[in-house]
Amino acid sequence: MEPLLVVVLSCLILLVGLALGFLAARLIDRIRLKSFHAQAEQILRAAREQADTYQKQAELAARDELHRLREAFNRESEQIRSEIREQERRLDKREDSLEEKSQTLLRKERSLDNLKSKLAERKADLERQSREVELLQQQQANLLLEITGYTREQAEAVLMERLERELTEVIAARLHRHEEMLRATSEERSRRILALAIQRHAAEHTAESTVSTVDIPSDDMKGRIIGREGRNIRTFEKCTGVDVIVDDTPGVVVVSGFDNIRREVARLALIRLIQDGRIHPSRIEEVVAETQREMDKHILEVGNQAVQEANIGPIHEKLVQLLGRLRFRTSYSQNVLQHSLEVAFLCGIMADELGLDGRLARRCGLLHDIGKAADHEMEGGHPRIGAELAARYGEKHPDVLHAISGHHDDVTIDHIYTVLVAAADAISAARPGARRETLEKYVKRLEELEALAVGFPGVEQAYAIQAGREIRVIANASKTSDSDAIKVCHDIARAIEERLHYPGEIKVTVVRETRAVEYAR
Repeated sequence: MEPLLVVVLSCLILLVGLALGFLAARLIDRIRLKSFHAQAEQILRAAREQADTYQKQAELAARDELHRLREAFNRESEQIRSEIREQERRLDKREDSLEEKSQTLLRKERSLDNLKSKLAERKADLERQSREVELLQQQQANLLLEITGYTREQAEAVLMERLERELTEVIAARLHRHEEMLRATSEERSRRILALAIQRHAAEHTAESTVSTVDIPSDDMKGRIIGREGRNIRTFEKCTGVDVIVDDTPGVVVVSGFDNIRREVARLALIRLIQDGRIHPSRIEEVVAETQREMDKHILEVGNQAVQEANIGPIHEKLVQLLGRLRFRTSYSQNVLQHSLEVAFLCGIMADELGLDGRLARRCGLLHDIGKAADHEMEGGHPRIGAELAARYGEKHPDVLHAISGHHDDVTIDHIYTVLVAAADAISAARPGARRETLEKYVKRLEELEALAVGFPGVEQAYAIQAGREIRVIANASKTSDSDAIKVCHDIARAIEERLHYPGEIKVTVVRETRAVEYAR
């Protein structure tokens, strides 16, 4: 029984221990719960206090915002009321204005009604007077027919004949004024076209001489060029057709000749001989022949380049070669090929402005001086020679042939392209600096023109402008009147015609003006 008692006692002790543990746990839980309740109440009190604080702050902020909104609403309401009052004032004013306009319109309507009635009465009077005038005119016409013994048709014929005689002079004067207007318009357009052509194409000109210089490395080379008893220089001059001048000038040998092609061949050949060092008759002949062949190729290349630059289409190879020869031909120190190219471009520009064929005009301009490449080989002037050569080598266009033969007025000009070529030729030749002799005459002519104009009474200054085509004269306004200025202008023009020689025409412009100058200090 003792083991069982021990077990029972153990169980009782265990149960008592569990009961005590459970009671201790419940007691601890109650204590903790009380502590938690105390903390919760403390937190709740703090939250309530903070909520009260937030609520008070929110109420204050809401009151401030409400006050601000109320003030803004009051201001806006006041502004709206002000605008409404202003609009009411404007409407009242507009209503008054409309009332005034309505009254004015009523007055005008009444005035118009009165005017209409008066016009109707006047119209009736005019119709009555018109019928009376027609009756009187009929009576007078019948009376005139009875007095003259003419029928109505005869009287009309006599009257028309008389009117025609009286109006003949008036019609002639009007026709003359119309012709003058057309002439002035055409001259102005032609000047504009020429000025545009000159402005768009301004070529450079250089003067070429009849001698060429060749540099030599030393004066000993002069003896080798001359050769034993002068055989080298004689052979060279015979092969090239030029004169070789070997003088005391150090380091230079001069090649002289009027044929530019021969002179250029001689210059190039002499340079080759000097560089080669082998100078004897057979070598001279060989080098000159080789240089001549190269020069022929170069001439052909220059001609082809000119044809391509002018864009005139294909032409015969012989004409191309003749154009290349013009590169070594000068007229009054002006290079003929450059002159021909310039004339071609000027003709093309003027033709385009006039609505003509610009390519055909350039062809006429480029070939117009082709005869100068062979004028020393054929008899006659270069226009006739050029036309014969162009026709011989396949140029069939009549305008081109006529431009070549007639650009110097050698034949009757009846082709428009000939006129363009003549004008472009004159422009290119008369350009200051284009020709040496023309430049000197040009400067002298301007000086004489200005001196002649200044010599007239009342003239203060005179300026030659437009390359001498116009003289601008400044007259003294205190010494000359408008009628005096017209007379001085006429006298200057007559004096220029009598005393000076010039191409074309010169425009004389007399300017008379009064200037008042004062300074504000």
